[in-house]
Amino acid sequence: MSTTANGNDSKKFKGDMRGGGVPSRVLHVRRLPSDITEAEVISLGLHFGDITNLLLLKAKNQAFLEMSSEDAAQNMVSYYSTVTPVIRHHPVYVQFSNHKELKTDNNPNQERAQAALRAVSCPHAAASSSVLRVVVDNLMYPVTLDALCQIFSKFGTVLRIIVFTKNSQFQALLQFPDGASAHNAKLSLDGQNIYNGCCTLRISFSKLNSLNIKYNNDKSRDFTRPDLPTGDGPPTAMEHAAMATAFTPGIISASPYTGATHTFSPAFTLQPAVSSSYPALTLPTLPAAALASLSLPTASRLHLPSLSTGHCVLLVSNLNPERVTPHCLFILFGVYGDVTRVKILFNKKENALVQMSDSTQAQLAMSHLNGQRLYGNPIRITLSKHTNVQLPREGHEDQGLTKDYSSSPLHRFKKPGSKNYSNIYPPSATLHLSNIPPSAVEDDLRRLFSSSGFTVNAFKFFQKDHKMALIQMGSVDESIESLIQFHNHDLGENHHLRVSFSKSSI
Repeated sequence: MSTTANGNDSKKFKGDMRGGGVPSRVLHVRRLPSDITEAEVISLGLHFGDITNLLLLKAKNQAFLEMSSEDAAQNMVSYYSTVTPVIRHHPVYVQFSNHKELKTDNNPNQERAQAALRAVSCPHAAASSSVLRVVVDNLMYPVTLDALCQIFSKFGTVLRIIVFTKNSQFQALLQFPDGASAHNAKLSLDGQNIYNGCCTLRISFSKLNSLNIKYNNDKSRDFTRPDLPTGDGPPTAMEHAAMATAFTPGIISASPYTGATHTFSPAFTLQPAVSSSYPALTLPTLPAAALASLSLPTASRLHLPSLSTGHCVLLVSNLNPERVTPHCLFILFGVYGDVTRVKILFNKKENALVQMSDSTQAQLAMSHLNGQRLYGNPIRITLSKHTNVQLPREGHEDQGLTKDYSSSPLHRFKKPGSKNYSNIYPPSATLHLSNIPPSAVEDDLRRLFSSSGFTVNAFKFFQKDHKMALIQMGSVDESIESLIQFHNHDLGENHHLRVSFSKSSI
């Protein structure tokens, strides 16, 4: 068989149905929707590297995507072998093609494909402003500065950010190191929803060239200046000017094309608003080794399964079967929502099902915990095909691998409007401790948290309230294990310790 795919000879593509094993920079994408667009196919591969050619065979519901390198193609196939990409509710399949390159010069339908490819590498991207204005419409759930950093960092390093409310709208100014990163973030995220059907991102370019941040706190952050004070001072004149005059309102790009990106940190699921031309967008995490390339062979990813209403069961894989228990998953996932049931699979104990109270909580848990290390293993989290976790039938013993926590007193989010909703943070080395009894002193808590061989780097009681403290562990991994072990620990005097991740450091 020829190693060159010719756009005029569709019969040659039949062999690719049996391909997929030998690495090639040409990828075969199957089972596409019949009305698929070039932009949607391109978006599958953008975050792994440059795309050099595209051949779309609508009649066959297939496409061929040529990456700039075999490494980029390998990263893409490796990722999609673990999480099936979905375009407009259609699962699609990505494998290596038997062809080594695409030749599409004589294909009459290539004009649109080439236009789409030109759009994602357009030179004016570099000339764009590096500062974005972000408006969050239909704000049904709280959106924090940290959440926005997590989402936008998938398109480049976020240098500075300010969040504020203006005209009853939650808004942000966000600065990248270059215009290309801002351009790609805008084209990829404009019109996307952070949560199902709400929290829609409306993005435009700012007229500012840079942001001047005076404080590092919940409202503003300069990641290049960790020495800034944390005091909640009033906005600077620059910030006022930015909020008032920095943008031309109403200018929202309608372009459906995205640009090449690079990424960081855990997964976040984004879904298109009704008016958007985008399919569902999910940003999960890949192994850190993939971060070696600037053009992103890792984390942020388009077109993966989104959490629809009622889908609140997560599949957690790559667990350490020697250490993991239903209880430890209940405590860890319970930081991000109320866990109702946990099942460790009987014949495959490195996998578990975790059922949350609702799909939004499942989304939060997946976004913050996917890729984190638990007992030495980086865990992978995806949406399960199951809609609920079945309990063992009466009389059938499953070695305690299935637990029902629906009536647990340890749920953090039972009370509507609980302040716990506004204190949800990704795993960090610093833990927030509360419900500390009056008699407890620093040495007591240091001894407790170091009793399992963990390193305690720092400790600090809250100045105005000694019922609360921050404790900094030796690593995020130790922090995660400490939270699991010591949340609800009995400290005496009818005080059970409450432990959560902190956004602060000591």
